[in-house]
Amino acid sequence: MIKYWLLLFVCLYCSCIGEQKNRNKDISVNYSQDSIKISINNKENFPFPTLPVMLMQQEDRKKYLIQHYWDKFNFADTVLVNNRELTEQGFVNNISLLADKTNAKELVKDGIDNFCSAMEKHEYARKVCMQMVDDYLYNSNSPYYNEALYALYLERMLESKMLDDARKSTLKFKLDLIRRNTPGTVAMDFDYVLPDGKKNSLLRTGVKGDRLLLVFYDPECPSCHDVMNQMIMDEALRNAVADGKVTVLAVYTEGDVDVWKKSLRDMPEGWIVVHDNMVVKEKALYDLKAMPSIYLLDGEKKVILKDAMYGEVRSTIFHK
Repeated sequence: MIKYWLLLFVCLYCSCIGEQKNRNKDISVNYSQDSIKISINNKENFPFPTLPVMLMQQEDRKKYLIQHYWDKFNFADTVLVNNRELTEQGFVNNISLLADKTNAKELVKDGIDNFCSAMEKHEYARKVCMQMVDDYLYNSNSPYYNEALYALYLERMLESKMLDDARKSTLKFKLDLIRRNTPGTVAMDFDYVLPDGKKNSLLRTGVKGDRLLLVFYDPECPSCHDVMNQMIMDEALRNAVADGKVTVLAVYTEGDVDVWKKSLRDMPEGWIVVHDNMVVKEKALYDLKAMPSIYLLDGEKKVILKDAMYGEVRSTIFHK
């Protein structure tokens, strides 16, 4: 599905590159977790690069477009940069091209370098664009959230000669967080305290059914109540815990133990509900940019899903 829409996008772009200067075009495909939204609204045309006429193959055209996507965008023009409808839509379409899993990694890096090299030279554009990248690729609530692309962007910007050491230190911190607890690796260990005062650790936690649902939560976080309630009310999860097929470890990561104690009465029977004395946050063991932050581990504490939406976790557990 993704490849189909990407090819459609490139075909439409390629077919109208020579005659499109003033013609309006409106194309949209709804976005979901397994498809990509590509919408182009040319009330004001995005300044696409001109494709060399000798490129006849579709993949060659797509490769050129990725490598030269931002060549004609004038990042020195603050009015253009501030035209968020045009700039952000262009960026979204660029993300859609780069996120195609059939792309070679080096081609994706070329596309990211094309963007970074163009925008980093202009202070105002750099400020706007770096925030835009954070909002779209690093915000876990964004439909375009993509840690793999964001990591490549961070690696590229750490090589930039336009950033000072303080800014690079912030980017390096984020990159280190992203590289932790990746799928296939053993999750970072931490100690925790049970309601009866006993202590344990993640790696010593017994797992039933070879599936450990690790949930970092904060009962005072309004935005995460819906997700937590969804999990608590999920009959399938409740039955899986009762039948010993899934273990749930819910970890309170903030510092107010009284708040945690009050939350205990709202937590489901069968869950292991603990607090960590803020170890996870203070040592930056996990990237807790949004609550709840959900990880799915196997019995050996290897990460299956990292910082995932509950729907994805549920589908993986119950194979639906």
